[in-house]
Amino acid sequence: MRRAGVLPPRTRPRGNACRIGTAPIRRLLCVVGAVAGCCAAISAAAQLNLYCSSPSTAWCQGVAVGFEKVSGVRVAVVQKATGEMLAQVKAERANPKGDVWWAGPADSYLQAADEGLLEAYRSPNLGELHEWARHVSEVSQFRVSGVYGGILALGYNTELQQKRKLPVPRCWKDLLDPAYRGEVMLANPNSSGTAYLMLASLVQVFGEDEAFRYMKALNANVTSYARSGIGPMTAVKQGEVYIGSTVLHGVINEIVAGYPVKPVLPCEGVGYEVGSMAIIKGARNLANAKKFVDWALTAEAQKIGLDIKEYAIPTNRSVALPPMVPNLSEVKVIRYDFAKYGASDTRKRLLERWEKDINASVR
Repeated sequence: MRRAGVLPPRTRPRGNACRIGTAPIRRLLCVVGAVAGCCAAISAAAQLNLYCSSPSTAWCQGVAVGFEKVSGVRVAVVQKATGEMLAQVKAERANPKGDVWWAGPADSYLQAADEGLLEAYRSPNLGELHEWARHVSEVSQFRVSGVYGGILALGYNTELQQKRKLPVPRCWKDLLDPAYRGEVMLANPNSSGTAYLMLASLVQVFGEDEAFRYMKALNANVTSYARSGIGPMTAVKQGEVYIGSTVLHGVINEIVAGYPVKPVLPCEGVGYEVGSMAIIKGARNLANAKKFVDWALTAEAQKIGLDIKEYAIPTNRSVALPPMVPNLSEVKVIRYDFAKYGASDTRKRLLERWEKDINASVR
């Protein structure tokens, strides 16, 4: 006769380790199961999905490892150009997979903020930043924070300059010289944040219609439009093209690495980027995302870039600048209008006009 409440052996639940085997084994399996369940819970909680738009894989990974060391939070990194990452954040709006978006010019972040894609968070460490970095936070209603500064520039190859007897440009309009035919590489502003920085800067320097006339005339000398902002400088340092668009620290990085390149800061004036970060709206790991933002604004975190020879300008005032890194106040930069050129409608209109008037004409 079957005793009440006891199932015959063949019908016992096999998925419950606590009811299998002898009493000592059952106790051991219960402890192991409890520990495993606890570890799984900790693992699920202690993670962060980081979307990185720096072209430097070393910098993306350096920041991820640095945060892991101080927080114990495991970081998964996805790396894409700024424009492409903005498109991904938009596409995932209903089901966000990233927690924090880090690096890339503020314009793309401000568009994302304008479209309701970013979480508001006012880090207690904002007071440690330079005023030009805090301005981006204020403009975005504390949805965006600045982590580095970059100055728009051109870079040229000194060996090609000597070999081909090419002139060194001093101003934007010098690039129209027929001597540069096939010698200039730029980037596509629909996929590159740095390229959009150049587009918006030219519009502010010359006025919109004149800027587009200039870029259309410049097409005769442009060999191609790279997908990412690092593409032109990569081609320049390798001697594939004479001159390319970039940011100043992109040239400094290659000089320090031993490549035969030099920068040009065009005489009419240049814009500047505030490399930014933000918490993605609907982030699954919100508490860890806030911890990351707080940490990324510290001097300790911002020294990582300099340590791996990425010579952007840190936004934290406490970080000492190496001799090769200029202070933003020492360069002739325009009064870049982040609120206007980071707005979704302005950005969309300029990018559509560039695609129609500039890119379509080279196909």
